Amino acid sequence: MILVCGGIKGGSGKTTVATNFAIMRSLAGREALLVDADDQESATDFTILRNDLIGESCGYTSIQLRDRSVLTELRKLKDKYDDIVIDTGGRDTQSQRAALAIANILMVPFVPRSLDVWTIEKVEQLVEDMRAVNPQLRAFSFLNRADSIGSENQEACEFLSESKGVEYLDCSLGYRKAYGRAVAAGLAVVELKPQDRKATQEITALYKCVYGA
Repeated sequence: MILVCGGIKGGSGKTTVATNFAIMRSLAGREALLVDADDQESATDFTILRNDLIGESCGYTSIQLRDRSVLTELRKLKDKYDDIVIDTGGRDTQSQRAALAIANILMVPFVPRSLDVWTIEKVEQLVEDMRAVNPQLRAFSFLNRADSIGSENQEACEFLSESKGVEYLDCSLGYRKAYGRAVAAGLAVVELKPQDRKATQEITALYKCVYGA
């Protein structure tokens, strides 16, 4: 499977999801490739930190690709890996469109705020454009950094559920310190010791929605 963590709005947690999924696939015994296609290079920085802190291989292969090379290189690499996870950043870039031209799934996290969820229309247009060249592309939205109380989660859920081109997944990730602690330690949330039970349950539920196991 080739999965893209992308979208239109920055700061929604795409890199966090991409790195967690790459690690979780490797922990499941899969040969995983993490592709950093974002100019900010956050996924690459995380991988370097992970290698430094755990003192051994990070468990997955990590490379950087940009622009059209995302498509041309992944055509060569896709049969060498069980799973590919691509972090494309939060803009409609040539890199993201190149990734979507070959991807099976697009995952778009949304922070439950009006200005964030309103970008769903631009995401729908992006998906429609890319399905012209990749008809099998599936697109999913979900809430990230969801509030523990208040009505904004439900309002965002209802708004995103109305999308006709992007399916809403009811597998929200909460606004939890565990995600930041995991990043600082070069770990996936599921690797934290002591484990944050709620954060682990959330990321595992989202992972199972996508990978089925």
